[in-house]
Amino acid sequence: MKDTPRIRGTTPEIEAAARRLRCNLTPAEAYLWEALRGKKLKGLKFRCQHPVGRFILDFYCPSCKLAIEIDGSSHDTKQEYDQVRTEKLAQYGYRVLRFTNEEVMTDLSRVLAEIEKVAFTP
Repeated sequence: MKDTPRIRGTTPEIEAAARRLRCNLTPAEAYLWEALRGKKLKGLKFRCQHPVGRFILDFYCPSCKLAIEIDGSSHDTKQEYDQVRTEKLAQYGYRVLRFTNEEVMTDLSRVLAEIEKVAFTP
């Protein structure tokens, strides 16, 4: 059994927000989701707009506790919040990868290679 603590459950409001986000993916999120869904990346199962505690992760792979965040222009002013959030998730044993919209849209193969590399690294 792992000795890392668990983030407590989500609220109904966060779960509803995650459902809304799943229906309104950004172009970069939709592009990456198409490449990840259905275990297309080396058999890894990913979830889209997945609530974890009070956070909603853009993508999450439960088998390796890997969160993937796509940072768009709305994230430009939220760097401090993103850092705190990443640190909080790390305290609970989650690994977080961040990519920009531009990286996903212009170099998807490199993004997928980085995800695969981290996912299979203990």
